[in-house]
Amino acid sequence: MQTTLISTFFPLLCYFAYNIIVPQVEKMRPSLSTIMNMQRRRWVANATQRESPFDAILSGNIMGSVSFLASTAVLLILAIFAVFGQVPALMTTLNSLSLERIYTVTDVQLHLVVMLAMFVLAFFAFTLSLRQFNHFCIMLGAVDHSEPTSEEEIEAITRMNALGARNFNSGVRAYYFSVATVAWFVSEWLPIITCVATILILAHREFFSSAHRTAASAAVIAERRRQQKKS
Repeated sequence: MQTTLISTFFPLLCYFAYNIIVPQVEKMRPSLSTIMNMQRRRWVANATQRESPFDAILSGNIMGSVSFLASTAVLLILAIFAVFGQVPALMTTLNSLSLERIYTVTDVQLHLVVMLAMFVLAFFAFTLSLRQFNHFCIMLGAVDHSEPTSEEEIEAITRMNALGARNFNSGVRAYYFSVATVAWFVSEWLPIITCVATILILAHREFFSSAHRTAASAAVIAERRRQQKKS
């Protein structure tokens, strides 16, 4: 029973722990998200110097992706609610799979609650991200192109964009860790193994991937060009 409880809540705990620990690690080594924040600042700085629909198109594409994932989270939440009404049938199916473990109705219902919590967290993260990207569009559209935009205003608009991206990433991570909740139906230990593998994959993508190196190179090149313009 204790192992079952640990494996049930482990994905949820890993999700919260990852979101808490990674910002601390970013203070010592910049992640891919941190590097992309530099590109977001470049985007805002360049957008304040031009009047074209290009930036609106980019923002619309980003918001479309966030909206799609938020809608998907709603469908998954409704699906889990539907499963709550079919627990007896689910128990029969699980027992027929002969996975060498005994399921109880309480264990399954508690696990469904955890799965529901994961997708609810994803939904709130995506909708908050969508709201922040909407604020970003308004702030960017309110820029007065008749005079140079101050550094403070550029920084404020960039922070709003970065907040939207951070919550979007949080929602995507909830999806990643929810895979481990599905693995629970196969084995009590598989969710723990899946969570550890997920953390390693996410850490590699954020700090050691080829995308990280490419984005870092682009940031360095952009900074050199900016310094040359100043001199």
